[in-house]
Amino acid sequence: MPEATDFGTFGRFEETSVRDMPPDMKEAYDFTMKLRGLVPGPHRIWLANPELSKTVVPIGAYYQTGSTLTKPEIEIATNLVNGRWLAAYSNYEHEIIGEKAGGLPPEKVEAIIAGLPTSFDDPRQQVVYELASALIAPRVVPKGLYRRAKALLGDAGIVDVTMLLGWFTGVSLTLMAFDVPSNAIGLEQ
Repeated sequence: MPEATDFGTFGRFEETSVRDMPPDMKEAYDFTMKLRGLVPGPHRIWLANPELSKTVVPIGAYYQTGSTLTKPEIEIATNLVNGRWLAAYSNYEHEIIGEKAGGLPPEKVEAIIAGLPTSFDDPRQQVVYELASALIAPRVVPKGLYRRAKALLGDAGIVDVTMLLGWFTGVSLTLMAFDVPSNAIGLEQ
């Protein structure tokens, strides 16, 4: 039976309210708010390491505003990596985001998360799906797939896909380490 101390305000993580944050944590919180407009999911946990938080937050913000990938392409890759790592909170959140903000059909998002095969009519979405699937399997990226990805996404797009997979692996592992459930709300900051 787990001890009561195993559970905090956000999974196992015990958040610090904004009014009680030490200066370095408050600085990281303000930085996140400036870039993201909120302190979502794993960002709450990353505040425990303010210097690291300030280096990681811009990557997530980049995928919100500056990526070469479209929102549906981002959500295809994100849901693939979330499905791979089985982090309850990020799977729950990005199933919703993939359908609403990403505009993906629910049956496609469900197939991605469940690890079932699916396909996309849009060639860029399809190549993102295939490239991300190969990379998280882990499998070798065959020359033909690489060539199609390069033709459709360019080198910058391939880098965007690979770094997004790394980013969301970090997101998922953070959430798993602190056992954040799908319905976690956390503190109202």
